[in-house]
Formats: sequence, structure tokens, C-alpha cells
Amino acid sequence: MMQRERIADNVYAFQSEVYAQVTAGAVIGPNWAVVIDTLALPEETIAMREYVEQDIGVPVRYVIDTHSHADHAWGNCFFPGATVIGHSLCRKLLDVKGRQAMEQAKKQNPAFRNARIVLPQLTFTDGSLNLRAGKKTLSIFPLPGHCADNIAILVEEDRVLFAGDAAMPLPYIVDGDIEALSTSLKKMVKMSLENVVQGHGDIILRGEIDEFLHNNLAYLSNIRKVVRKANKRKYPLDILEEATVESCGKSRVLLGGLAGELHMRNLKALYKQIYGVAPLASDDEFYDDDEEEEDED
Repeated sequence: MMQRERIADNVYAFQSEVYAQVTAGAVIGPNWAVVIDTLALPEETIAMREYVEQDIGVPVRYVIDTHSHADHAWGNCFFPGATVIGHSLCRKLLDVKGRQAMEQAKKQNPAFRNARIVLPQLTFTDGSLNLRAGKKTLSIFPLPGHCADNIAILVEEDRVLFAGDAAMPLPYIVDGDIEALSTSLKKMVKMSLENVVQGHGDIILRGEIDEFLHNNLAYLSNIRKVVRKANKRKYPLDILEEATVESCGKSRVLLGGLAGELHMRNLKALYKQIYGVAPLASDDEFYDDDEEEEDED
């Protein structure tokens, strides 16, 4: 159900085996722990809490949400008594979109019957927050692009970065901004990191970090080019659909085989973000013509 890995002394990462390789983390102090993100399903989140509180033997005092998406923040409620930290926009999004989405999820999936939205109580917008857990210093700062409220947590002594969804095997910008994500990736390049914990996928090790970040930057550059090329054609969506994830520098087997679908969503979203309209396909015009002919009859 869940993989667990010790990254450094008193620093752990957890990865879901159920949903999209989503990750969470924990930094353990002598008297209490900090949890970074919660996992997609309540049973996974509870298993992570039990490992920290029962196996390691310290209570969770803080939960940090890297962003408001369900697979990272809906488990806040399973840490009663903990203070939740997040971006101010994360609180706003959870309060509005999160509550609505959870009500729908409860109707469709009984696993969420005991879940509820718990908003961050400690928020910030700009700059950074610092938190001490024993001998560990956690620096918390915005790292947008995947979404506007994404934040990252750097364990200063170990140079371990929990990047949220700013780091993923396939960059995903449907709710975000490609320029902001490019800036965030370039910022990570300069941080002299030992490990990057992605929001989804495996931990990136020191010798792999530069290649990983530059590969993600190259992918973003490639999809920009595809979208610009598509805009020069009468039917842009036809061009976008020809641009496979492999042709843009990534493998479709990433994220348990979801990469191809997420890539196409990226292209459509980026086109709309740049040009303000959804890309038209040749089939769309064909159906419009048919409807006009039927109306004339």
C-alpha cells in the first residue's frame, strides 16, 4: 500500500502504491515530528501517521501542505491536534474548491466517509518560514508553477528538498503556469541539493538532480514549441495530438503509464493559456457544418 524510505537521519519519504506514486514525508525531532503532505487515500495517511507516532514514538505536531490538491492535503484531518502550515492561497483553495470536491468524493468513494477538509492555520504568501524539529531546520518557501500555491520545504542540514509538485517525472501545468514552473526548476538547479523528493515518483539523488531538472526544462521548452507551431495551423488540436510525449522528450511509462494522458492535457492547457481559446480540431468544424445543415433543413 505504501513504500517508506529513510533519506537522511530522521528524514523519511513515503510513496503511495495505490495512486500516481504520490509522495509525503516526515522530519523527526526528539519530542515531535513534522509531516510534509498527506497521501491520496485515508488508509495510507493513517498508516503513515501510525508509523511516526507508534513505531518511531513521537507525536505529529505540524503538517505542511505543499499545495491544496486532494492527494497532498485531504489527509490533514487525520492528524488531530497538529498545526497545519501552507500558502495563504492553499487555505483559500481548500476552503472553496476543496470542500466541494470532497463532498463529491464522499458520494463516489466510501474511503472518504470519515474525511473532512482541515484548513492551514499558519499561512504565508511571500518570503519564507523557518521551523525547527530537533537539530533540523526546515525552510519553507514558495515554489510555484505546477500551481500558484505550491511551496517547498528544504531540510537545511541535509540539503533535502521536498518540492511538492514543482518536481514530477513529467512536469504538469494544467492548474499552473509554464513560466513560473521554469523559474522554479532553475531555482532548484542553483540550490546544491543532495536529494529532491518529488510530489510524485521516486526520490532524485544528488548525481541525478541536474539531469532531471534540465530534462524537465527541456520538456517545457518542447511543448512551448509544439503549441506555437499548432497555432499557425487552421486546426491546432490536430497538430497537438500528433506531438507524442516521446517526441517532447519524456516516456509514456512514467507515473504508472499516466504520462501520455497528462502530456496531452499539458498541450491543450498551454494552448488555452497562451491564446485564450481551446484548440480547434478538424472534426470540430465537420460537426459544426453538419449541425448548420440540419438547422437549415
